[in-house]
Amino acid sequence: MGIFDSMFKRSTAKPVDIELRFERLRSAISGTMSNFFVAKDRFNENRIVGVKLCDTDKVAFFESRFKGLNKPSEGEIALQMSHPNIVQTYEFGTSTKGQQFLVMEYIDGPGLQLLISERQESRLAGKRLDMIRQMAEALAYVHRREFIHRDICPRNYMATEDLKTVKLIDFGLTLPATKVFMAPGNRTGTPLYMSPEIVRRRSTDHRVDIFSFAMTCYHLITFDLPWQMSDTTGRAALHHDTSPPRNILELCPDMDPHLASAIMSAMAANPDQRTPDIDTFLKQIRNVKRSP
Repeated sequence: MGIFDSMFKRSTAKPVDIELRFERLRSAISGTMSNFFVAKDRFNENRIVGVKLCDTDKVAFFESRFKGLNKPSEGEIALQMSHPNIVQTYEFGTSTKGQQFLVMEYIDGPGLQLLISERQESRLAGKRLDMIRQMAEALAYVHRREFIHRDICPRNYMATEDLKTVKLIDFGLTLPATKVFMAPGNRTGTPLYMSPEIVRRRSTDHRVDIFSFAMTCYHLITFDLPWQMSDTTGRAALHHDTSPPRNILELCPDMDPHLASAIMSAMAANPDQRTPDIDTFLKQIRNVKRSP
């Protein structure tokens, strides 16, 4: 990290006038509890950055669930993440309008959600295996830092334009992997990728991320989901432990069976039967050579 970066990566004590400091270049996809835009940072050599503006009401409602537990904020969590497959957060603070904001590395490329929704097979062919490994490495790092991401889904992975690098984003729903934060009742996340433990309001641990990660890999490879459903609300996730998922080999019979097995094992409805950790998943696909 250079001198500029070490000075830039911090928490801002004074409220920041967002419109004064940042020249908006374009808006981007919105997150679960925020809006995001690309901007020039006028106060830092016109550096191109991503700016995340958090929805005050949604953040307050989410944080209220953990009152008195000293939960770290999204900005405090994001600043702890330093990995080549995790978007770098430079700064966080509060705007003059009372909104929490984060300033982060800008990735000039598509999100996995776009690649999947537009079924961009020509761009993805032969690249998925490396992308999946990078996605897993990012999640393994989050777990080593003793956090649970809790919103692993295609929307929260960004790629460079050539798809050679993939980075995990958005720690808005991330919690410490400690007993008080893993208690039953916190049903948050993206429903189509949500683990049965979250849906059923049971105790959770890092394995909720493993389930969501497997769902994301499945969707990336097949452009489809393991359960056929038109409902995208929380009710859709009720299928995740009431009927078996379609085996990924039914949709992609030519893919490497070891990769297929690893993805399906990570998607087990019962967490005790699920892949125990993401490092195990990485070991399972270590010798896979053929990318779907």
